[in-house]
Amino acid sequence: MALHAAAPACAAGCRLPSSSPSHAGSRRFLPAAARPNGVASAAPLRTRAVRTKAVLNSDGTTGVSDSPHVVCFGELLIDFVPTVNGVSLAEAPAFKKAPGGAPANVAVGIARLGGSSAFIGKVGDDEFGYMLADILKQNNVNNQGLLFDPHARTALAFVTLRNDGEREFMFYRNPSADMLLEEKELDFDLIRKAKIFHHGSISLITEPCKTAHVAAAKAARDAGVLVSYDPNLRLPLWSSAEDARDGILSIWETADVIKISEEEVSFLTNGEDPYDDAVVKKLIHPNLKLLLVTEGPDGCRYYSKNFSGRVGGLKVTAIDTTGAGDAFVAGVLSQLVTDFSLLQDEGRLREVLKFANVCGALTVTERGAIPALPTRQQVVDALTSVVA
Repeated sequence: MALHAAAPACAAGCRLPSSSPSHAGSRRFLPAAARPNGVASAAPLRTRAVRTKAVLNSDGTTGVSDSPHVVCFGELLIDFVPTVNGVSLAEAPAFKKAPGGAPANVAVGIARLGGSSAFIGKVGDDEFGYMLADILKQNNVNNQGLLFDPHARTALAFVTLRNDGEREFMFYRNPSADMLLEEKELDFDLIRKAKIFHHGSISLITEPCKTAHVAAAKAARDAGVLVSYDPNLRLPLWSSAEDARDGILSIWETADVIKISEEEVSFLTNGEDPYDDAVVKKLIHPNLKLLLVTEGPDGCRYYSKNFSGRVGGLKVTAIDTTGAGDAFVAGVLSQLVTDFSLLQDEGRLREVLKFANVCGALTVTERGAIPALPTRQQVVDALTSVVA
């Protein structure tokens, strides 16, 4: 079911595009002659400019890097999170609007931690799309790979929160703009210049985004970019559990680093025990450098060719677990991108995973994903509480 909201007037007095695909009078940032009707446009600097604080890049320069170290590919959407836990969507008295989407969460998480990141994807040519583009800019994420689609709305997800902060989702994307990204629209130069390419599985569900996704990942691998993969299983979005399993595993062996949850281990191994190391090791492919299994408040497990182990987590009171896994990934990649030799040094890797566990823990103490992602200083301040 698609969600079509009335288009409000913008601050400059212009109108947002009609929800009808036949209406090509979309909001423009380029001269009319330079942007054909019905063609997705790249994320520009808006006339309502957002003032952003300078970020210190790894080379000592300031500003949003033109060649970000980590490029994240996939979905960017709005999560509507209930203001109270333990009720159904119908019973929720109100919802908090929170930007989200797993790959986008990772991009913002890395930037919050002082790293250099970019996001590639597509949103609707609507107010939510503009808002999300601004949020990336506000958080010093390079958004030159973000496009606006005039024919589809920005994706929405309504989230139910149980009393323990765990979630269930209801999605509005039939289709949403992120599903319509095409291979010809990709910024391959941005991908090839990265040190790490991070992606999930949601954009493998439908065409044309599936083809674009596969092409982006191939370009990264061909350029020698380290590939990070978090399947981020959202079963309601797939046509069946079998399709989800096949889709997730279709690109499994192209990844250098994979992060999965204990629930995803069970799902991918057809119900086997996710706490059994022998079961987890079935998911290790010959070229994999690191497999990470997150266990919520209990921390994480790690597996490489040379060593494996567990790192304890930080115990907190969970309000909303949305984005916790993405914060964990951001914590890992923000450290790994500075020195890939961490993958061969178990002692230093364990320190990185302690840091990442705290990133995830702090994120669950607030509602929403991107609003809750921690800064580096917040993580450092909390590290003393981590169980060794």
